[in-house]
Amino acid sequence: MGSSSNEPCSMEEIEMEVGNRSENAKWVLSSPKPPSPWRELMDSFKETVTKERNKPNRFIYLLQCLFPILTWGRVYDKGKFKSDIMSGLTLASLSIPQSIGYAGLAGLDPQYGLYTSVVPPMIYTVMGSSKEIAIGPVAVVSLLLSSMVQKVVDPSLDPLAYRKLVFTATFFAGIFQLTFGLFRLGFLVDFLSHAAIVGFMGGAAIIIGLQQLKGLIGISHFTNKTDVISVLEAVWTSVHGSWKPHNFLLGSSFLIFILATRFLGRKYKKFFWLAALAPLVSVILSTLLVFMTKADKHGIKIIKHLKGGLNPSSVHQLQFTGSYVGEAVKIGLVSALVALTEAIAVGRSFASIRGYQIDGNKEMVAMGFMNIAGSLSSCYVATGSFSRTAVNFSAGCQTAVSNIIMAITVIISLELLTRLLYFTPVAILASIILAALPGLINISEACKIWRVDKVDFMICLGAFLGVLFASVEIGLLTAITISIARIIIKSIRPPVELLGKIRGTDIFCSIEQYPVAIKTPGIIVICIGSDFLCFINANSVRERIMSWVEQEQDTKANAEEKIQAVIIDMSTVMNIDTSGIVILEELQKNLASHSLQLAIVNPRWRVIHKLKLAKFVSRLGGAWIFLTVEEAVKACIRSEKACMEC
Repeated sequence: MGSSSNEPCSMEEIEMEVGNRSENAKWVLSSPKPPSPWRELMDSFKETVTKERNKPNRFIYLLQCLFPILTWGRVYDKGKFKSDIMSGLTLASLSIPQSIGYAGLAGLDPQYGLYTSVVPPMIYTVMGSSKEIAIGPVAVVSLLLSSMVQKVVDPSLDPLAYRKLVFTATFFAGIFQLTFGLFRLGFLVDFLSHAAIVGFMGGAAIIIGLQQLKGLIGISHFTNKTDVISVLEAVWTSVHGSWKPHNFLLGSSFLIFILATRFLGRKYKKFFWLAALAPLVSVILSTLLVFMTKADKHGIKIIKHLKGGLNPSSVHQLQFTGSYVGEAVKIGLVSALVALTEAIAVGRSFASIRGYQIDGNKEMVAMGFMNIAGSLSSCYVATGSFSRTAVNFSAGCQTAVSNIIMAITVIISLELLTRLLYFTPVAILASIILAALPGLINISEACKIWRVDKVDFMICLGAFLGVLFASVEIGLLTAITISIARIIIKSIRPPVELLGKIRGTDIFCSIEQYPVAIKTPGIIVICIGSDFLCFINANSVRERIMSWVEQEQDTKANAEEKIQAVIIDMSTVMNIDTSGIVILEELQKNLASHSLQLAIVNPRWRVIHKLKLAKFVSRLGGAWIFLTVEEAVKACIRSEKACMEC
């Protein structure tokens, strides 16, 4: 302890005095050994599969966890079925035209969008936990696939190789999603923060909208690039060349019709079905118009080829050897993350409205299985759609059975209506996709992000500009890079705060945040605001602590006011590595050289275990490890008085 005019008392007397403190501090030293990393991983896996380990029949409970339909299916009745039929049919009326359009956006033939609306929704119904979510192809994932796959294989030159790569990427996307769910790795999805998703969706919506100008104005040759400059150049070149004004007139007319019905549906909730049926009505009317007037002979571009029948097997098209496997894995990983982020966000949003929660890890398992099965049945990556889920919710769906009704309706369409869809104008599909895009651009949320957190807005802006001027994956990478850089910067220099006591209480808090907090004379109380004291931040923490100590020593002229002890509150430090332990040892030595005592408060489970193994506890002295800051301060004051009395 600090020097005085009297002879310093012996260490035995000091330890005897300090040993009279509360027995609570001994609880810290007697903490049990924490579980090993392998044990934590296995416990996490078991928790995903079953949260209740004392079930009498664990096998049945396991089946109920993997297949929630076994639980809610027992109370399913006719009333719910009637509601699900109506919502499923309404959902199909929107899904059929959107699926055809999104397939084109993904660079695939129209039937593959319909295939993707059959198998994945059926599998999700028996494995998913959301009652409202509508499964199928979505605009953002379709754009993501086409933008990444086209860099490897040109669909116009080798459509078969392009399809094989898409199906293989879908298989790997399912594998990644399944793995994330089983091993509770959902935190990987959180790398795409809310701000990143807002920016990414906005940029993707603009790119998708510009790309739909190809169909809206009847352009024959268009760029495969997705950046805004390349797309605008292609549009500008085509407008001054061989564009078809009849396509623009037809597409714009039905676009206005769809947007008008959506406006009515939002203003008058009982007319929500107008907005849901408008896309299908547009397809039927425009197809009949083209067929009856033979407008395809006068410049109106039509679908022409739409293969009917049930989903054909694509097992033989999956490629696990060759030069493209690495690309398929990369595309699958990115697609898996984006699809999961969108689906879980959609599912949780509507679940909160109805007052229940969905398990994110179980959702990942369900989506993993459905995309693996989809890759084997000519489907590409499917996920939850916000627009179709909103329609499903508004139509009064009670369970995920509405997805089965929708899938059956799509099967009937594949069997009976494909010949009729031969004359469907491409401009109508473009107008349907354009009508769905405003929901992806959330300007009000971007403004809110700007007001609340400027760094978050930088992440949002980085994703937006990256998608807009580079590519979809560059936009995602930009957002993730900024997010990780922010985390690293905060980790390198974590908050280290001086604590003071609120008068009349035993509460110690930040002096900077609470100016009424009072410093304890002769004692510095410091809180480390990092959950991991490690190699990346340990030196910074030590330097700031020693800087405060030296500053306090220099400014206090009176010997009685000089610092006698340093107390470090480690209650927020959840873990420590060997670098952090070495820094604590060096800090203890430096303080001892200045005749200062170091005290540690409330080291957490893993921290105290590692400090014991490193022999730091024995070197510091178990009497100088406390449960609360109040106990540490009292012990330091008693020790100081004992020294002065010696």
